[in-house]
Amino acid sequence: MQSSPNPFWGAQTSYLNFCEEDYVITRFVAEFINTFSSLIYMIFGIYGLVQLRNKQQAGLRRMSYCGLIGVGLCSAGYHMTLKYHTQMSDELSMHLLTTPLLYRILTFQASPQRTKITGAILLAMFTIVMVVHMVMDEFVVHAAGFGLAVWLIARYTIKMIPAQIPDPWLRKKIQRFSFFGCFCFVFGYCVWLIDEFACANLTQIRQVVGLPLAFLFEFHGWWHVFTAIGGYVAVATVDLITSGEVHQDPTDSLAWPAPLMAKLVEPKQDFMKQK
Repeated sequence: MQSSPNPFWGAQTSYLNFCEEDYVITRFVAEFINTFSSLIYMIFGIYGLVQLRNKQQAGLRRMSYCGLIGVGLCSAGYHMTLKYHTQMSDELSMHLLTTPLLYRILTFQASPQRTKITGAILLAMFTIVMVVHMVMDEFVVHAAGFGLAVWLIARYTIKMIPAQIPDPWLRKKIQRFSFFGCFCFVFGYCVWLIDEFACANLTQIRQVVGLPLAFLFEFHGWWHVFTAIGGYVAVATVDLITSGEVHQDPTDSLAWPAPLMAKLVEPKQDFMKQK
């Protein structure tokens, strides 16, 4: 596969580039699969907003789904252009998703004073991380900050489930569903590592199998798919818990493949009775 000799967006200025060969499909998109797989975040976010359209007091709840849309939009812009400013917007959007979500968890049922202090601390940390990252081109601070936020969201969400869901069967199902979201993140990260360290082998495989099978070996695109699913599960779970809408099984109303996976991890009624 040969790259276009006249890329629409010009030379790369971002300091990160991934294993997908640039401008192979069209001169208008640098990384075709990485760009269009980013749109999955937007699909999940839009679906979540549609589900909230008739809900009351849904302002803060909408923010998390807007964060998913922002991640998809900025990621697509970055992979389409490979420019420094679009890379910064992509990495900024990741924190704009996790910070409000972490705020919702840490301030749930908290006092007004604790809510204000938590908000101030998260805002300060967000500002420091992004200023250091953008001014000093320091990637480790950004990656560590994002990883810490994801870990805290997962930890506190799983910890909140037993206290907020009294029904033992539904509680167990939501717990397993949350672990599925965590698995998607971890698996996606493993795929990202393979894409990073086995790029030469993946490129050879793509050249041998040719299009369209070569698309299956664009592993950074699969990172987008799995982290989009994991991100949506996290946002939906936090939204359900903090809104108090878990009196009955809510998983059937979630976006695919969430209902399917929730069904697969569903505990047996007779097992819960033994408990």
